[in-house]
Amino acid sequence: MAAAKHSAGQVGRRLKLRDLHILMTAVDCGTMGKAAQRLAVSQPVVSKAISDMERVLGVRLLDRSRSGIEPTAPGRALIKRGVAIFDEMQQGLRDLEALSDPTGGEVSVAVTPPVAGAIVGPAIERLSRQHPRMRFKTMVADTAPLLAELQARNVDLVISRMPHRITGEFDTEILFHDAVKIVTGRKNPLARRRSLALADLLGEPWLLSAENSYFGTLQAEVFRSSGLEPPPTTVEVSAYHLRLELLAGNRFLTVVAGFSILLPRPNPGLVALPVKLQVAPNPVGIVTLKSRSLSPAAQLFIECVREITKPLAKSA
Repeated sequence: MAAAKHSAGQVGRRLKLRDLHILMTAVDCGTMGKAAQRLAVSQPVVSKAISDMERVLGVRLLDRSRSGIEPTAPGRALIKRGVAIFDEMQQGLRDLEALSDPTGGEVSVAVTPPVAGAIVGPAIERLSRQHPRMRFKTMVADTAPLLAELQARNVDLVISRMPHRITGEFDTEILFHDAVKIVTGRKNPLARRRSLALADLLGEPWLLSAENSYFGTLQAEVFRSSGLEPPPTTVEVSAYHLRLELLAGNRFLTVVAGFSILLPRPNPGLVALPVKLQVAPNPVGIVTLKSRSLSPAAQLFIECVREITKPLAKSA
């Protein structure tokens, strides 16, 4: 099927949002029949809507087989844009809601565990007091899945350490640069030492993240940059609150993001050990989609995060 060229006006008159929604549902379900059940219509209605789109656009959108359907390259391209179209419509409805009450909207954010406790929690606490009608959704995960969630438009923004330069369809704003620290409980005998070498600590009990996580990789680099292999992990821990709970026992050592023991206020139960590390500070910042407009609620949230992290930006 040869591709046909259409002006925006022609496509706007002949391509229906309903048909685009049917196409996206069919691909998500994998068969026309399952799509029809989900949409509560007959299977011929689904087939006709997709055939009409293929005729209007002059390209085949689906490959059909006995086992189901798969999008063609043009189909995948259209679906990608369709996700953006329906997301922008939803954002538009939120904007209409915000016109009547700019502080009554919703913001969804994806963050790493240290950011959740040190930055996002205080921001939500402050904004929920100032604007009781605001609503918040949070996703906490390792660094790797966060951008995928943003790319899929499941969240408004990401706040994370940036292990590399993020470009392409993303906009980035660096809030501050953060150096990792080796910390322990304040009553650990090592906390009284004025000078320590990293090699002196290899025999201590360590709390470390999983090696296949981003922060686990960073923790390993802390040791390898000093010519050492990472020590055996006494406790592999991903939950940040569990890490803090175990550190309070004054036995374990761990590597943490430096900001996590400073925000929202210095943690009196923890102390950073005087160990010189060779790992350079990494930027921590906000990532958004270039092609996606932010709601007033999301903009308020970003302003609040900037205010909370301002002391770290000034000290960098």
